Amino acid sequence: MLDQFERNIEYVRISLTDRCNLRCRYCMPESGVEKLRHEDILTFDEILQVVRALAALGVRKVRLTGGEPLVRRGLADLVRRIRQVPGIRQIALTTNGVLLPELAEPLVRAGVDEVNISLDTLDPEVFAAITRRPALPQVLRGIDCLRRAGMKEIKLNCVPIRGVNEAGLMDLVRLARERSLKVRFIELMPIGCARHAGFSGIAMEEVRRRIEREFGPLRPAPLRRTSVCGPAVYYCLPGFAGQVGFIDAIEHKFCSSCNRIRLTAEGYLKLCLNAKDGLDLRRLLRSGIREENLRLAIRQAVCHKPEEHFFQKKDNQARDHRAMYQVGG
Repeated sequence: MLDQFERNIEYVRISLTDRCNLRCRYCMPESGVEKLRHEDILTFDEILQVVRALAALGVRKVRLTGGEPLVRRGLADLVRRIRQVPGIRQIALTTNGVLLPELAEPLVRAGVDEVNISLDTLDPEVFAAITRRPALPQVLRGIDCLRRAGMKEIKLNCVPIRGVNEAGLMDLVRLARERSLKVRFIELMPIGCARHAGFSGIAMEEVRRRIEREFGPLRPAPLRRTSVCGPAVYYCLPGFAGQVGFIDAIEHKFCSSCNRIRLTAEGYLKLCLNAKDGLDLRRLLRSGIREENLRLAIRQAVCHKPEEHFFQKKDNQARDHRAMYQVGG
């Protein structure tokens, strides 16, 4: 499925809930969170309708996100049902990892191909300060449970923040030296709570320099031609079992190759993380739209995907002002 700029849209991120069992400072406020009503979020049957329509249009990869997707009951069953949709080749999951000790094995059995775990530090005190919860031991157990369950593609996502977690960034890199996993550093997005809290991200170029000073030169990793890839760029380091990756949406903007769209928990098809424009699929689904008309509506909406995210445009009237947990992580 091509948009107006000839980009091939083959990857959808589906938010299953706006709820989360952590309160990360750059994502959610500590209290006063207005949660969606149960009847306002898409049912699994409705999600499957959208996935089938997207697969028919050429989408090959589904990533399940939140909020925290593991708090949504019946997740393994949803994964099994998505796995049966013709055309879907990859099912990925982004999670904070807190519930993985209980759910890793059933999710791997159901057909999850890769898991991204948000992990900004290995220091228990810093973890508790960022997430407002002392849950680091559960996350680390969850990583081990994933490995024991046979998951090969494990990625750890770290957002480097000045004066918050920067002292422990190299500890995360060492995990990739010891284990066959990918540690990814993600540029802080100027959206929602991160912007209001006044957090300052660390430039990816600075993170790269720190890594090379301590571990040696970063060498580009071989590209995987058989999978639908996201925006991360991966590198190998001497003597490392795993890899290190970088996602810098502002410093090195990758909008020209963007292959993604997003579906929020309440069923709104977002064409760009920073844009409020899109398509209300929940309204269409609950009005009884026919399958072929659903595909047509999605195709027409995707055709108008913005050329770029316009994060640096201060007077951007199309900006989505909601927090990250509300728009889908």
